[in-house]
Amino acid sequence: MTEYLDITINLPDGYPAHARHWPAAPGAPAVLHLHGIQSHGGWYTDTARALNSAGFVVLQPDRRGSGRNQRDRGHAESAQQLIDDGLLCARRLADLSGVARVHIVGVSWGGKLAAAMHVTNSAAIASLTLVAPGIFPIIDVSAAEKFRIGWSMVTEPGKSYPIPLNDAELFTDNPEKKRFLENDPLTLHEATAGFYLASRRMDKIWRKLGETSAVPLHLILAGNERIIDNERTRAFVQELPWPVRRITFYEKSRHTIEFGDDRDAFFADQINFLRSAT
Repeated sequence: MTEYLDITINLPDGYPAHARHWPAAPGAPAVLHLHGIQSHGGWYTDTARALNSAGFVVLQPDRRGSGRNQRDRGHAESAQQLIDDGLLCARRLADLSGVARVHIVGVSWGGKLAAAMHVTNSAAIASLTLVAPGIFPIIDVSAAEKFRIGWSMVTEPGKSYPIPLNDAELFTDNPEKKRFLENDPLTLHEATAGFYLASRRMDKIWRKLGETSAVPLHLILAGNERIIDNERTRAFVQELPWPVRRITFYEKSRHTIEFGDDRDAFFADQINFLRSAT
């Protein structure tokens, strides 16, 4: 079993982003794995390892300003910058694997990014797997904080504000994993006004998903969810005019399904879907 290689991806503006590359045989199907707003690729190495063991090339970039990327911590200039970063990572993965299109797995906020990437350039994407995607959050910054963030966009776009997800209980009820989250020095606890505005503006983009070319789509939801609105998310996917839409529901899991008792089924279901979409 091959472990990952640490590589650097120079994003469109030259920002050097850390990434984990899990190689496979030449021409193997490729998966771009996108993490959430607070997390980084290191949260999901078990998923990548499972996919890699099943024959997939996997690339796990840490988003600019998050994970091992210390420059401009928690910041982004615009929604388009984040989308362009993701699409460049998709192209880099295509080059590494020798395939024309890549599968995208987007977890939490990374699911929002994955959907926006597809709207922007569907020709680069073979399938979408949205894992508890952050398109309809039920936890958000307060109204007062939104006002302060909005004012900062005028006066100080690089000013940071807390991400309202700092309770490990939101992600998992596994004691060991909770300790990991509580002590992880790479977890992102704040984001800038610029990032918050970029994320909000991305909402206008991903909502156009149904207007784009259809690809196989797999929506994965956690039953014991405390971060996103499952019903609104399910309804959005069910209304997409796409022929292949699979919805998998893990009733006992919390937001980070990989950290719970359903992890083996979670890995197997992703692998089976991706094989069917290849």
